Amino acid sequence: MKINKKVMGITLASSLALGTLAYTSANEKVEAKKESEQAKNVIVLVKDGVSSTTTTLSRWYKGEPLAMDEILSGGVRTYSAESAVTDSAPAGTAMATGNKSNDKFVGVLPEKVASPGVDSSLADNPYKPVANVLEGAKLEGKSTGIISTSEIQHATPAAFSSHATHRTDYDSIAEQQVYQNMDVVLGGGKTSLEAKNRKDGENLVDVIEDNGYDIVETRDELLNSKSKKLWGTFAPAALAYDMDRPQTNPEEPTLAEMTKKGISTLSKDKDGFFLFVEGSKPDWAAHANDPIGMISDTLAFDEAVKEAVAFAKRDKNTLVIAVSDHGNSGISIGNQNTNSTYPSTPVSSYIDPLKKAEMTLEGALKQLNKDKSNVLEVAALYGIDNPTAEETKALNSSADLSKTLVQLLANRANLGFTTGGHTGEDLFMYSYGPGKPTGLIENTDVAKSAAKALGFNLGELDKEVFVEAEAAFKKIGAKVSIDSSDKNNPVLIVTKGKTTAEIPVNKNIVTIKGKDKELKTVTVQTNGKFYVSKEAVNIVKKGK
Repeated sequence: MKINKKVMGITLASSLALGTLAYTSANEKVEAKKESEQAKNVIVLVKDGVSSTTTTLSRWYKGEPLAMDEILSGGVRTYSAESAVTDSAPAGTAMATGNKSNDKFVGVLPEKVASPGVDSSLADNPYKPVANVLEGAKLEGKSTGIISTSEIQHATPAAFSSHATHRTDYDSIAEQQVYQNMDVVLGGGKTSLEAKNRKDGENLVDVIEDNGYDIVETRDELLNSKSKKLWGTFAPAALAYDMDRPQTNPEEPTLAEMTKKGISTLSKDKDGFFLFVEGSKPDWAAHANDPIGMISDTLAFDEAVKEAVAFAKRDKNTLVIAVSDHGNSGISIGNQNTNSTYPSTPVSSYIDPLKKAEMTLEGALKQLNKDKSNVLEVAALYGIDNPTAEETKALNSSADLSKTLVQLLANRANLGFTTGGHTGEDLFMYSYGPGKPTGLIENTDVAKSAAKALGFNLGELDKEVFVEAEAAFKKIGAKVSIDSSDKNNPVLIVTKGKTTAEIPVNKNIVTIKGKDKELKTVTVQTNGKFYVSKEAVNIVKKGK
């Protein structure tokens, strides 16, 4: 058979070209996939202590789908390094740093690992601070912020912005947050910023002002601010429940308003941003077995998610992750009342009694007279209207009105509670945007997904941000000591030749040759050891 070489050549060339085209196309798809996993902005929202049943109950109460429903993408496992049931501090640490930790630990490694599947080597370096996604975003040149309806020093926001061996160390947490130089901080917790309430006597409000923040204390001040740096202190401690706010604290902003303002402020940065948002008080209501407070602030959280997703849809380059950090209260829709009637008990039997409440448990109890003379009026505010003779007797003779009110309402609404503490079940996860996590994930994967989307590795970041000071300075021929003359403000003293540097704890400052130099991250002391950034070590090494 005679072969046409010209035709064969064209055919071969065409085949090669097609192969190259196919190869290029495949590579482009891979590259496109890689690019699609990158996000300019990341928003992580946490609904504290919200069990899956609370979410269901809130949807029934609202009477229509939640904003979260639209982006439901999987579930999250919540256990800590030591327990099936986690505290908020290690849960926050897991979601912020990618590391499981222990009860009460904030942003530091555990001293004990007991849970199956958790890397036991985590306990080889107990109490060591570990880098979080907010710090990583900052080093990537992005704007950062935290928002909370509790004190901003509370466990979960603290885990995303500080490092401490106990969640109640508000002095250290507050100081680190101030010196983290975030762009937006909104929530409660003004008390921990004021000199009169701090062991070190430092007035952090002055530091905030000196750092160029617009300090806002009311809803109107927040919404009218044009500043690129915002610090909102709307309450001495926590903000009011969303349901109570119009009656008790009308000058406070809602979580959705804070979220919207936070996003609009941070999105002015052309390099992008990282924002953490917490709906804090569903957890507090769950501890009290208060379904009204649980529903109130779960729905308020949902409105914040709605704002985040609306921005992400417009922006098309924003990853949104919304999760619960743990369950709480063991709430059930159905109790002993419905043992035999559950197949025919309508939704209204659970929801209608709840709809009668005008205030949460906290809000209603604040209306109680000292002599308890208005106990029936307070009960009515909480939904216990037209009480039966048995209910009236229980209210009038109650030694713990809080407990009595929630028991009466739960009985009316056919709800059950198994505990006043946290629970260990897997929970819903919601995500939207480039690099979104899906399926059943570990809580540590929240941090890892956020970091990956922003283009950095948390493990590598940690090696840059937190090195043990004595060992690191020894490598460059420097000696260290700790000046504890002010026990509330210890200072690391580093001597290298004729050069002396001072590095105070909880701040982003190194003083060398009498001049303060600003660091990109804070210095932390845990369990007697100082941890500094490689940046600080290099400054001392250069002697300037």
